[in-house]
Amino acid sequence: MERVTGIGGVFFKSEDPDKLKDWYRDHLGLKTTQYGATFYWHPLDNMEHKARTEWSLFKKDTDYFEPSKKEFMMNYRVHDLEKLLEVLKEEGVTLAGDMQTFEYGKFAWIVDPEGNKIELWEPVDEVLNKFDEDNK
Repeated sequence: MERVTGIGGVFFKSEDPDKLKDWYRDHLGLKTTQYGATFYWHPLDNMEHKARTEWSLFKKDTDYFEPSKKEFMMNYRVHDLEKLLEVLKEEGVTLAGDMQTFEYGKFAWIVDPEGNKIELWEPVDEVLNKFDEDNK
């Protein structure tokens, strides 16, 4: 069974997310928006498919990363989230909350043995890509 297919996002906490986004824009050239930045790529096995990795900052006091106490959270792209969650449950992996479904994808969270919260994302790239095109 295919599990993780790529990095979906890198998220970390910041004292001043807007100021830090500006720093990354000004000094590293990230094309930032209110949400962060998006990096586009193509899977090697399907060069016609446009995929994305998100980079985003959260306020220092966010509870989105809980139960982790870490300053960052990784988001991994997966192919079949519901099936993967079944397998992870059988393997004794700690789940953090219930799966959520949106037009642009499904999300679920697990916790690794060191307490890092991990976001799993089954994206609907076609919806996200259409949103990008409509908002140029």
